[in-house]
Amino acid sequence: MAESLSAAISRHVWDVKYRYRVGDQAIDATIEDTWRRVAKALAEAESRDAAHWEQSFYGALAGFRFLPGGRILAGAGTGNRVTLFNCFVMGAIEDSMDGIFDALKEGALTLQQGGGVGYDFSTLRPRGSAAKSVGTVASGPVSFMQIWDSMCATLLSTGARRGAMMATLRCDHPDIEDFIEAKKDSRVLRHFNLSVLVTDEFMAAVEGDREWPLVFPADGLDGETSPGSAVLTRRWSGEVRAVPCRVLRTVSARELWHRIMRATYEYAEPGVLFIDRINARNNLYYREHISATNPCGEIPLPPYGACDLGSVNLVQFVVQPFSDRARFDFDGLRDIVQIAVRMLDNVIDVSRYPLERQAKEAHGSRRIGLGVTGLADALIMLGMRYGDADSLRFAADVVRETCRTAYRTSIALARDKGAFPNLDTEAYLRGEFVAALPQDIREAIKRDGIRNSHLMAIAPTGTISLLANNVSSGLEPVFDFEYKRRVLELDGSYTEYPLTDFAWRLRHERGEPRPTDDAFIDARSIPPEVHLDMQAAVQPFIDSAISKTINVPEDLEFSAFANLYRYAYDHGLKGCTTFRPNPVTGAILQPQGAQAPPPSHCCDLEREAD
Repeated sequence: MAESLSAAISRHVWDVKYRYRVGDQAIDATIEDTWRRVAKALAEAESRDAAHWEQSFYGALAGFRFLPGGRILAGAGTGNRVTLFNCFVMGAIEDSMDGIFDALKEGALTLQQGGGVGYDFSTLRPRGSAAKSVGTVASGPVSFMQIWDSMCATLLSTGARRGAMMATLRCDHPDIEDFIEAKKDSRVLRHFNLSVLVTDEFMAAVEGDREWPLVFPADGLDGETSPGSAVLTRRWSGEVRAVPCRVLRTVSARELWHRIMRATYEYAEPGVLFIDRINARNNLYYREHISATNPCGEIPLPPYGACDLGSVNLVQFVVQPFSDRARFDFDGLRDIVQIAVRMLDNVIDVSRYPLERQAKEAHGSRRIGLGVTGLADALIMLGMRYGDADSLRFAADVVRETCRTAYRTSIALARDKGAFPNLDTEAYLRGEFVAALPQDIREAIKRDGIRNSHLMAIAPTGTISLLANNVSSGLEPVFDFEYKRRVLELDGSYTEYPLTDFAWRLRHERGEPRPTDDAFIDARSIPPEVHLDMQAAVQPFIDSAISKTINVPEDLEFSAFANLYRYAYDHGLKGCTTFRPNPVTGAILQPQGAQAPPPSHCCDLEREAD
């Protein structure tokens, strides 16, 4: 199924976002030139047989079988001062003016070079607390987030390529209610995604309808609270161990949960990250404490961690589609995964880094995030209906095989090139995710080590899926089979492009103008719980996380909507993001004849983080 840019929107995406130019001169004449440029750049990390690996890498890219993250496609082999990493989580923000503006500077430098950023603002004192050393009162984390938002908007106005940011706040921070309602105003914090860090203890308090203490580290409060106020021990953001935290007030846990649910019901944010589960299942649990993610949520990262992303395009492995003999080529999948892991590992060595601390962290853990895209279209081509039991089994089989092949490849790379420097083999093997791997993989890690601490993540892939002739993105169902999208051109003008889903178009080309198979199901016809079932089916084989938007009909009752998040928690997910059309953010996509705003949680085609 090797294809070039058969859709007008695909050529646009390549031309505007990934084609190498020097001034007005286009260096890449064709998409094949882009593939050759990227393959050659990544093969430069090979000390032996570089020419062989360059050809292998080109073969993986050709026909859109493997889709590296957008920063790799845009930057590899150009010589430009850009990073090949899509996103970073930044360092802990020190609660001082120097610390805040140092963190702002680091974020600006990272955004300038093309990386999205994630921050945990929980380290900042709550609004109204005293800073006695300078005789002022703290304005709180939400007010400082507005400075980041303005910085990001300013960079975008200079032609910077990326503006995606994630902000997180702990569910026990005293300003959590301000954070929950921060984006009620459609003009505020438009360059941020927001997510609440929800703990297991909080979920238990919600279930038990108990009071919930809002706290802050005692050392950060300048002693303004009364000596008799309660003190609890918490592993607070930015701290290496549990610290005494003073209780500033208490709220009803159930009411606070209700406010989170009501906000995301009415204006699509904040999302929820089940942070204890994220940390418990982190392969590097023994040396990291995570409290933030990249902007779309698929890579929980420690301070200065980076996401090195790529996706296997599943439609390219469907043999004899739409026939009674349709099947999936698992051997071909395993072959491409082996090459993709090596390519992403090489990215770590050839990329620039905006900050030296980012380079140190990336080389220490050698994290990569290999995922899949085109799942919904592959299901259609195989005659499966998205959400049915056979589709869930198939998705689990594909991602399980991708995961196990990726781990085996990384072990082989460790034999050849060495294990990642931060590996403590005994502790690593005790990790919850690694402990569930097949015994042969665990024995090989014990014997040979492993090249990459993490290997799996499922990204939104909105832009690179458009590049690949509009295959369905990530784990998402097809939103609609025909629609139009207004996109920005190089000269600043807008053009409306017709979009046709890959599987729909392929079936049409084979002689059936309007397919009526049951497999052709769109997102609006799928109950929200089924979206979560698909996410839950593959989560056991993802060592990082999954970016997936649960589309919710506008008329869904609030109680049913709120139950979705409990459903996500009970089914072992690491987080949940929903989208219900609303007056603040509008509709996520529109059917044929209408304009199509953003395809993912916050980021649109002009600034999406892939």
